[in-house]
Amino acid sequence: MAGHSHWAGIKHKKGKADKLRSSLFSKLSREITVAAKLGDKDPDMNSRLRSAIQAARTANMPKDNIERAINKSSGADSQNYESLRYEGFGPEKIAVIIEALTDNKNRTASKIRTIFQKHGGSLGMQGSASHNFIQVGVIKVDKKEISDDQILELAIESGAKECISNHSFHEVNCEKNEIYNVKNKLETKIKNFISTEIEWKSLNTKMISKDKLETTMDFLETLEEEDDVQSVYTNHKFENN
Repeated sequence: MAGHSHWAGIKHKKGKADKLRSSLFSKLSREITVAAKLGDKDPDMNSRLRSAIQAARTANMPKDNIERAINKSSGADSQNYESLRYEGFGPEKIAVIIEALTDNKNRTASKIRTIFQKHGGSLGMQGSASHNFIQVGVIKVDKKEISDDQILELAIESGAKECISNHSFHEVNCEKNEIYNVKNKLETKIKNFISTEIEWKSLNTKMISKDKLETTMDFLETLEEEDDVQSVYTNHKFENN
């Protein structure tokens, strides 16, 4: 999907693996807690929770961490998280959408605004960048789970719009409102999933030259490392990438 960048898939700067792992676990735990708080504590009865747990297992999050995140949702001192979306333009005027879960929207807005400003970008109003994207349901499955032909047939039967088999995983795309209906049908043949998310797919591409690569990567990585940020999407594409 040219121009579509869910930054979680391309974090690869050396020396930051442990920090990124800790940050990822924190984000996954928060999503599990929110999903459990908004719905049933039983993942079999709560599609969002089930997907969050599957994503945590794919990231090798310890079972104790997952159970702790679920239990935290019913605690008397459990925090109330709010889902927020921020939009703007980063280095080289790439369009950026940020999805966050926060218990303090003023703090989160201030931190994100500062990151944009430090990297020569600007945080805009809601709608300022999202017209460059459409929302789609994206379900990812490890290629070890099912063959190319089998996933294609299953995707068609489930009502998905598109099925792409990449080097290491299959990606099933569908209407965002149908994501859990499609997922339920896929689960008749597939047990393990990498992720199940509603993502922003770019409608246009902003090409980034090699000499601007490091600056752009630093901006995106700084956003991703922010605790309240769950996902980052952009319309950038690096030259020869």
